[in-house]
Amino acid sequence: MRKKGLYIFLIMVLFSSCGEYQRLLKSRDPEEKYQAALQYFNDKQYVKSQTLLDDVASYYKGTERSEDILAYLARSYMGQKAYESATDYYQAYVRNYPKGKYATEAYFQVGHCQYLESPDARLDQEITMRAIEAFTLFVEMFPESPYAEQAYQEMAELYDKLAQKELYSARLYYNLGSYLGNNYLSCEIVCKNALKNYPSNAYQEEFSWLIFQSKYQQMVNSFEERKMERARDAQDEYYNFITEYPDSKHRKEAERMLQIIKKTTKE
Repeated sequence: MRKKGLYIFLIMVLFSSCGEYQRLLKSRDPEEKYQAALQYFNDKQYVKSQTLLDDVASYYKGTERSEDILAYLARSYMGQKAYESATDYYQAYVRNYPKGKYATEAYFQVGHCQYLESPDARLDQEITMRAIEAFTLFVEMFPESPYAEQAYQEMAELYDKLAQKELYSARLYYNLGSYLGNNYLSCEIVCKNALKNYPSNAYQEEFSWLIFQSKYQQMVNSFEERKMERARDAQDEYYNFITEYPDSKHRKEAERMLQIIKKTTKE
């Protein structure tokens, strides 16, 4: 009986809550709607909060309350994980209130929302680039902000994602080998550009390893007149790699390749 009574009570509370929300939607009192929207937001009922804020936004346009409404609309969309819409509202906030009371949060969230939307490294990274641009602007404007550390961390992750995309391209070129041209050279170029453009990325060792492998393969597949030159180039790259990564998991394979390189140079 107790369980049944509790169940009935919860149903009544639910219907009462729904009835109150429906009444608010029909209300012509913008202040009542606004206050209710804030309460719904605090209760993490973000859809209800956003809907009521949308209803009163035009009424308060041009007033001091308009700034609060814009900020809470952005927050409500964040709560719903509707990051694209949240980005739009945060961007609208910084356009209208570049020095407003929520400015630090808004500038950060423009980058953070796009960070959360950033797709897998194999896909187009336009939104990743936009997130990096937003974070760069944020840390320039608010270097002492409590959000700054998180912005730097997320920006580093985004740069790693761009580097990872380059790594996929480099591996593809390497796997194509000599098919329809010297894809090993293309692999080498992609890796060098990635190391230059993303100097602190998490894939530095793999890029360096691919550069050495590519130079080795170019030696192996070379015409005789260029084999000696490419063997010396590959040997230099071996020492660069081992000096930089003496404990690399690829060391044993690299040493095997070096013996073949040295045999070539002696010939």
